Order: sequence, then structure tokens, then C-alpha cells
Amino acid sequence: MADRLALLFADYAEHHQNPRNRWCHMIGIPLIAFSLLGLLAVEAFPVGGVRLDWAVVLVVLLAPVYLRLDARLGAVLILAYLLLYGLARQLSWPVHLVLFVLGWIFQFVGHGVYEKRSPAFFKNLIHLVVGPLWVTNHLIRLRPEAKT
Repeated sequence: MADRLALLFADYAEHHQNPRNRWCHMIGIPLIAFSLLGLLAVEAFPVGGVRLDWAVVLVVLLAPVYLRLDARLGAVLILAYLLLYGLARQLSWPVHLVLFVLGWIFQFVGHGVYEKRSPAFFKNLIHLVVGPLWVTNHLIRLRPEAKT
């Protein structure tokens, strides 16, 4: 499945040629991920005596996808999500709402002002899942950068 991720990264990289757009993503994607976890953690529900919330459900659903695409990179991202989740639960939902909007502003400024091209997820929704992996890889360099 590693080859699948290489193809996804190459496709994603085509939409992120401008260095300023890439920097907008380095800020925007973590803000979106962090705030989304915070927003989804607001409403908890008990399952068999355990506190669950939609953020936990999301991470549990994403974990096998990330691990299948790349075990090492996926494990790093899942660990990051768990750390972000712990931090996110400390903030109120209005703070997360502001951070979520700011994250998307960074995304759309990157594409509208700098890249002048629509976001990759407009073409393929899987890029909403690929984006956090791409940012993680950009930060820790477990895989070679995609060349376009």
C-alpha cells in the first residue's frame, strides 16, 4: 500500500507547488485537525462504562486507513492525534470553532492567493485524509517528498 500513498502524495503535491501555500497548509491543517478533535470531543456518550466521544470514534476509524497507507507514518500521526486530543479536551468549543475557521482561512488563502488553484480535496475527497499525513511527513521526513 506504500505505492498507493506515493501516488496520493504526488497528486496532492500537484496542488501544492507554491511554497507559501505549503506553509499555509503547515499551519492550517494542524489547526483544523486539533480543533476538529476538540469540537467532536464536546459530546460524550457512555459505551460499556467507558466515556466515548466522536473524536475517539474518528481516530479509531482513521487509524486503520493511516496504518495501511504507511505503518510508520500512520503510527506517528495517530500518536499526534492522541496528544492533540488530550490537549483539545482542555479548551472550550468556542475556542475550537475559532481555530477551525482560522485553519480553513489558511487553507483557502494558500490556494486562492498563492497557489491560484482549487484544493486537492475538490478533486478527490481522500485528500482530506491525505493532508494530515502529508503535513506529518513534511515535518518528520519518513518518506521522500513527491516530485511533480
